[in-house]
Amino acid sequence: MNNKTYLQYLKENGYSEGTIKTYDDTKSQFIAWCELKEYDPHTISYRQCLEYVKKLQTGKHGKRLSQSTVKHKVGALKIYFNYLINQELRFDNPVQNINIRGVKRTLNHNLLEFAELEDLYYSYPTHNIEFPSSPSVAIRNKVITGFIVYQGMNTTALKSLTVDHVHVEKGIVYIPSTRKTNGRTLELKSQQILPLVQYLEKHREILQEELQNYSQNLFPINSNRFDIIRVQLYKKLKRINHKIVSPKQVRASVITHWLSEYNIREVQYMAGHRYISSTERYLQDDLENLQEVIENLHPIN
Repeated sequence: MNNKTYLQYLKENGYSEGTIKTYDDTKSQFIAWCELKEYDPHTISYRQCLEYVKKLQTGKHGKRLSQSTVKHKVGALKIYFNYLINQELRFDNPVQNINIRGVKRTLNHNLLEFAELEDLYYSYPTHNIEFPSSPSVAIRNKVITGFIVYQGMNTTALKSLTVDHVHVEKGIVYIPSTRKTNGRTLELKSQQILPLVQYLEKHREILQEELQNYSQNLFPINSNRFDIIRVQLYKKLKRINHKIVSPKQVRASVITHWLSEYNIREVQYMAGHRYISSTERYLQDDLENLQEVIENLHPIN
């Protein structure tokens, strides 16, 4: 622990005197609110921080603050929590994912039910594939769809997989850590095994020949951009379910389903989240109240 004050931290990071005063005032207002609510800034959660942001928007005597003012205050709080992390007084920034502008897509009415997610996998066509479509591409895409639906993988995770990460005989897959996520080992579902075996024993080699790519990547491509696969895959998924909007929407749906089946720490591990606050974003308890906050924070322009 460095044992430096917040003012020292701000000065060392090059903030001007005016900015330091503003940030310190914002911190003091936040701490005063925490004391009133009996919250500890060292342990306050994402959901409790949302309460504060809603209070900021309401303002004093019902007079709403501008979006710009709220944005600056939330930005100042992010700096304060970074200071607490620097001092090892907490290990995550609970307001890091609160952004005033833009629509937050992790909590919205477009989330897919688990039955709809599974239907994406079961309905993905792999039979009677006719030229110019490729049966090997279809099998590959079904395997990828399974990883998206059952292991909640995003594009970065899919791109990072190698053949050695998949252990069909043990029924597990290891997802390597990235700059933003932790590594984790997840169970394969029984319905994933047969397409995986077909892909590993036959179709991956066919694609390697076609692409002239003999790397250990589980999904060989002839570019550094996995979007070549992702864009075409999601076009197919949208034909299966017109509600599909984006990969983030599908992953949010998977994580939200997990939260109904497992405790939050288990879901944090399964999703690869480094901080519990990232997982808390997906909690659906008291959704109506949270949705009101989200709508206030993220108006659709």
